[in-house]
Amino acid sequence: MSILIDENSKVVVQGLTGREGQFHALRNRDYGTNIVAGTRPGKGGENVDGIPIFDDVEKAVKKTNANVALTFVPPAFAKDAVLEAAFGGCELIVCITEGIPAKDEAEMYDILKKETKASLLGPNCPGLISPGKANVGIMPHEITMPGNIGVVSRSGTLTYQAVYELTNLNIGQSTCIGIGGDPVPGMSFIDVIEKFQADSETEGIVMIGEIGGTAEEEAADFIKQYVTKPVVSYIAGVTAPPGKKMGHAGAIVSGNKGTAEAKIKALTDAGAEVVRTPTEVGEAMKGAING
Repeated sequence: MSILIDENSKVVVQGLTGREGQFHALRNRDYGTNIVAGTRPGKGGENVDGIPIFDDVEKAVKKTNANVALTFVPPAFAKDAVLEAAFGGCELIVCITEGIPAKDEAEMYDILKKETKASLLGPNCPGLISPGKANVGIMPHEITMPGNIGVVSRSGTLTYQAVYELTNLNIGQSTCIGIGGDPVPGMSFIDVIEKFQADSETEGIVMIGEIGGTAEEEAADFIKQYVTKPVVSYIAGVTAPPGKKMGHAGAIVSGNKGTAEAKIKALTDAGAEVVRTPTEVGEAMKGAING
């Protein structure tokens, strides 16, 4: 089984008329994803390669029953776009946009939690793919294969690396999810891991973390208490100097908080197998599930 998206998901793409939105939406559609609509203010009534364009998400949802929004909107307008999707009726919003001001992210997250039932993946994330069913975002489907391992990561490229290592060993994936590396993300590791634990067909979990913040330590506590499936993890940033931002806006170590070693210890204590390089993920999971 998959989580969050499957072959029944109906996707509306915010910013479908833009270069990036169009490129990735058509790739997603070619993969088999049900792209039912796009939005762009003032462009309602037009179409992109046969996909109808609406002025806003609410109109698109009423006409097509879309339940997932894929957001390719410039940073200055991304907050409004995400909220438009949530109030317009989408259950899941996948925000690819990077560079959204932290203030906007915090306000957006607060409104979503208090006033809607929508789930937000991202911002600044690669999206997610349920191999063989649907791809919503920018993940390269060519490296995936259907199977029973759930993958969740803060890093987009390390998501791809982990998936590649699994596929090379003929270990398929149920759903692969990039939650993004910004300081104020939507879905957390715990949100995703809880769904993988509840999914009867997900047999193991790969979790890719990085320095900065406490999300990995919080996930470790959750894993220790509630997760019965094997977990393989990799933490990026072991060699990062304190106070130096590494890649993502949220990947910064302050004092003893957010270090790779602290995260590795927490996950190891929780029973996860923590590997030292991403290329070891596949072999570690193979050993874990064959046990």
